[in-house]
Amino acid sequence: MLIRRNILKGIRAGRIRLAFRRWKRPTVRAGGTLMTAVGVLQVEAVDTVDPAAITDADARAAGYPDRGELMGGLDRPGTLYRIALRWASEDLRRALAETAPDARETEALRERLARMDARGPDGPWTASALRLIAAQPEVPAADLAAQAGQARDRFKTRVRRLKALGLTESLGTGYRLSPRGQVVLAALERTPESKDGQD
Repeated sequence: MLIRRNILKGIRAGRIRLAFRRWKRPTVRAGGTLMTAVGVLQVEAVDTVDPAAITDADARAAGYPDRGELMGGLDRPGTLYRIALRWASEDLRRALAETAPDARETEALRERLARMDARGPDGPWTASALRLIAAQPEVPAADLAAQAGQARDRFKTRVRRLKALGLTESLGTGYRLSPRGQVVLAALERTPESKDGQD
């Protein structure tokens, strides 16, 4: 579920608490969360709604000046849903990314990456992905994926797994290594098998 930056800021500030979307089927569920640029959002409710029942007050709660402005952006096919949202917490991955691991934690992360490599259907990939991002920050994911010889969606999924460990950060375009990721990559570069087996 994509949400514009200005709307995200309103949700975080508590000014915005609703979103409206037309979907064939919902892409979020009540009780779930969304990771966003402003932190974690809690999805409190997802309900179908009759377009005729939407009011100006609903529109203002979704960040629009009135019902007309809101409905003007909902003219695509699909069932209309009202999503209740609230800001829940900071994105803990961001704080994790800024924390440099000590030697013991670095070794644990290196072992975790080795297990991820072992499960890869096309062989080891973690060190080469980290190197690629380190060498080319802010390069679009599609370009990095092509260099890695992978489909864009597979590459992005893999980078999300690295981000979950605090090793990479998403930018407006592309990625960069986090301070945590820089420490881990340096440790991998000191390991001969990472050079021989992951390029």
